[in-house]
Amino acid sequence: MDVDREDVSRRLHVKFVTKLDSPFKVPVNSVAIPSNVTRLGLSSIVNSIIESDNPEWKTEPFDFLIDGELIRMSLEEFLLAKGISAERTLEIEYIRAVTPRKEEEPSLHDDWVSAVNGSSPRFILTGCYDSLGRVWRLAGSCSHILEGHSGAISSVALVNSNDAETVTVATASKDRTLRLFKFDPAESVDSTTKVRAYKILRGHKASVQSVSAQKSGNMICSSSWDCTINLWNTNESTLEGESVSVKKRKGNNQAEESQSEGEAVTSLVGHTQCVSSVVWPEHDVIYSSSWDHSVRRWDVETGKDSLNLFCGKALNTVDVGGEGSALIAAGGSDPILRVWDPRKPGTSAPVFQFSSHSSWISACKWHKSSWFHLLSASYDGKIMLWDLRTAWPLSVIDTHNDKVLSADWWKGESVVSGGADSNLRISSGIAIS
Repeated sequence: MDVDREDVSRRLHVKFVTKLDSPFKVPVNSVAIPSNVTRLGLSSIVNSIIESDNPEWKTEPFDFLIDGELIRMSLEEFLLAKGISAERTLEIEYIRAVTPRKEEEPSLHDDWVSAVNGSSPRFILTGCYDSLGRVWRLAGSCSHILEGHSGAISSVALVNSNDAETVTVATASKDRTLRLFKFDPAESVDSTTKVRAYKILRGHKASVQSVSAQKSGNMICSSSWDCTINLWNTNESTLEGESVSVKKRKGNNQAEESQSEGEAVTSLVGHTQCVSSVVWPEHDVIYSSSWDHSVRRWDVETGKDSLNLFCGKALNTVDVGGEGSALIAAGGSDPILRVWDPRKPGTSAPVFQFSSHSSWISACKWHKSSWFHLLSASYDGKIMLWDLRTAWPLSVIDTHNDKVLSADWWKGESVVSGGADSNLRISSGIAIS
């Protein structure tokens, strides 16, 4: 009799609810489930309910929330930790799990893939230690090679809008220069076109680490080991102070082009060590991270920093996104991904810290259409997908055989990454709700 009572006490009454459309919906009826069930067990239950009405159903991984918080332990432990009564019928929301459902074949480069950019849904842009930029239509299909640098490419950026017929991209290199390229993503379906820069930007006194474009595409900013951030015009016409060197070439798969050289419009000075990363999310605001342990927010008009966050670690990467596009994520010389909310007055402490990596963090990126989701990449060879509603990673992508040097979202449902294994990897089918 005692055993029977114990068995009864270990079962909970729950209702599964979802905002997903058919065929993901289940009837909103109360069901009794074991209290020690985990997320995987909950997923099996929901799949079984759906399959009972749809024999052709293919198993789908789900995540689960109670009161807006993701469950990452047994249901019993979660209720205990959150002080939620198990006496009432629990309402559990389920969403499609944020995890890749497909891994594309790797796209091999000749050296380390140090930069990757997925801003355009039409292609992936990579930068490599072999000094070349590459444009990939999809896995294994390189449509354009961006030539001209004499050192490793450290960063790549899309400059103009996605719907333009001719695309402009920027590359930053350890050769102390940046280069601007134009190409048509729709051309050269059957062959690889070599492209030379229409403009070379000189002015940094050391390796250029990062490049980011203003949303209008009229300007880009760059950061360097010389501790400065430079701002540059992207237009083809020659402005005062810019020189033109006309180098017209025409050969196999080579368009005839002229090159101009540009100088920085202005410099933002304040960091005391290498400025490792820059992002330009708003017209007049730039964010930067540095090996001087700080994240700074710069007013483009005044050239002054309006926010200065210190974290005690050399930083490699920064990105801005999340709720209201206001949260700052950064990572560097420890395994912790930190997130700040500068809207909260009087505090410089991170509002979130994620510590599942086992080595330095090389990249972090917010998902463009979600308040909660971001990714991190690390020298531990892993990419982790995060949701602010739980301290544990939603998914760990472990496809690289060496350090992951760069990562980005692509098309909203894929993660693209480059590493010291000389591969571009594409992990797709990621459902962000």
